[in-house]
Amino acid sequence: MNKASFAAIGIQEDLAARLSEFGITEPSDVQAETIPLLLEGRDVLAVSQTGTGKTLAYLLPLLQGIDSDRRAVQKLVLAPTQELAMQIVREAERYGEGRGIRTMGLIGGAAIGRQIERLREHPQLVVGTPGRVLELIGLRKLKMHEVSTIVIDEADQLFKVGGAGEAEKIIASALRSRQLAMLSATVGPETRALSAKVMRDPAEIGIDPEAKTARTLEHLYIVSEERDKVDVLRRVLRHYNAPRAIVFANTAEVIAEVEAKLNYLGITAGALYGDADKVTRSTVLGRFREGKFRVLVASDVAARGLDIENLTLVVSFDPAFDAEHYVHRAGRTGRMGRSGLSMSIVTAQQTFIMRKFARELGIEVAERALYGGKILPPEELRGGAGPRPGKPRSAGPAVRTAGISSRAAAGTGGASARPAGREAGGQRREPGAGNAAPGARTAPGGRGAKAAPAPGKAARSAERERNRKNKGAPKWLKDKRSGGDGQ
Repeated sequence: MNKASFAAIGIQEDLAARLSEFGITEPSDVQAETIPLLLEGRDVLAVSQTGTGKTLAYLLPLLQGIDSDRRAVQKLVLAPTQELAMQIVREAERYGEGRGIRTMGLIGGAAIGRQIERLREHPQLVVGTPGRVLELIGLRKLKMHEVSTIVIDEADQLFKVGGAGEAEKIIASALRSRQLAMLSATVGPETRALSAKVMRDPAEIGIDPEAKTARTLEHLYIVSEERDKVDVLRRVLRHYNAPRAIVFANTAEVIAEVEAKLNYLGITAGALYGDADKVTRSTVLGRFREGKFRVLVASDVAARGLDIENLTLVVSFDPAFDAEHYVHRAGRTGRMGRSGLSMSIVTAQQTFIMRKFARELGIEVAERALYGGKILPPEELRGGAGPRPGKPRSAGPAVRTAGISSRAAAGTGGASARPAGREAGGQRREPGAGNAAPGARTAPGGRGAKAAPAPGKAARSAERERNRKNKGAPKWLKDKRSGGDGQ
């Protein structure tokens, strides 16, 4: 852990005192390296994992560099999502209010007329999404001639959602002498290209570049059949009993379904959709932060930059689209050196995705299984804590095997009790028909008068075959099969 103080890296006493009120007494690594460079006026490209304190790494120098007596926009922060932009506004208000600094958010989806009215109050720090900021610049309502610093937060994500061209136009509208900083958990080709084009001799910062996620995170997955995933989710949430958790799903339909079923099961949940209006999204996040409900079911819109206190568990109900999305989902927990858990629920056909993430991110992603109210490594189940060794594991919500429900009564089981199979010539012979006369025919499909099962080995073999075919089938089909030929 970095032992330098905020005062030692140039943060003034009043801001350092305000930080200590919220339990922040030492800068993180990215803060210790970024803050002095920004205070010097250097352009900066900083790469650091999610949850390492990048927001304060640029926000503290911005606040310290604002002249609160000057009634003009002096600093600008661009963010890829409404949620991240409003979170930055809250942080700026928390640490800047003692200095009399006015902060304003400019995000799409909000009433532009109201934003124009508030711009007449001359905020000194503006945080916004690129589309709305560029729109207000075009209307000549947001004046950029006194903006001395522009920060692009979560740069890679901003460029991926089509903001590269808008960001470049916004940068071009400011003074040529402006300072520029880009911060991100990852740096892709678009970020590299823009930084080379618009930055002047940038200082590059890479905090533990080999580690794509925080080292305090644990990465696990559970295999489940698709139809059982909600039940697996319920059991995971109740097992870990986290005060707050985020559940990620890939479509609006799944988000709605999961939210409704969790509430029905007695687990309070709310939903955050990417296409919801600004007021709805803000209200949902506010209620989640206040503890009005325990689980936030969300699309990946909630994965970028959000910092939720006491969030110890993140669950991917659907696997992330790629390794980068997984990084940002997992990064909602395990922040600032605290421990956290990222759990994925996948089908047997999706397990390769978890191996792919582990390989690409250089992390260990371990399998777990549910059994008897516990979440255990599969090898412990095979070792005797669960089903009998040698039995195949189900992909359902609990690790169970289809055991033999009954055994045939003990008998002589002599040579006449041959295993069920086919007669010479390829004719199908029913289980337990070992004593039938050669050439004897059964009713079509085996649905005639039932022959009593032969005792001993043949009956056990037939029972195992029936159980194998019934594994995972609904009860009505099992009943039907047990009354027929077992096919």
